[in-house]
Amino acid sequence: MELSSLSLSELRRLKGKVETEIQRRSDTAKKDLLKRMQKLAAEHGMSLNEVIGQESAEKAAPAPRKAAAKPAAKKAAKPASVIKFRNPENPAIGWTGHGRKPQWVIDWLAQGKPLDELRADAVAAA
Repeated sequence: MELSSLSLSELRRLKGKVETEIQRRSDTAKKDLLKRMQKLAAEHGMSLNEVIGQESAEKAAPAPRKAAAKPAAKKAAKPASVIKFRNPENPAIGWTGHGRKPQWVIDWLAQGKPLDELRADAVAAA
């Protein structure tokens, strides 16, 4: 099939068919693999849940005791970092001023431009 000869609508229809077929084959492969794994586990006298550790973990976990439980100490919430500098080409990209400088900041400074021009309030106003 020559894709370049197809119209845009034909290509979209073909794409939908391809995605549907990929999903169908993926689902079938998963089901087949699950059946084979269950059969192999059964041949060894176990369930698949036992093999992957779900069933044994459920059995081994004791019921929590409410009387002996102590309240967990609350940790102080770490304040969110505030964006101090913004990329002038894409204001959605920011930098807090902490850690390594992003490449766009390095490039800006290499051009001899001052860092203050990248301040979030200055870029937003521009």
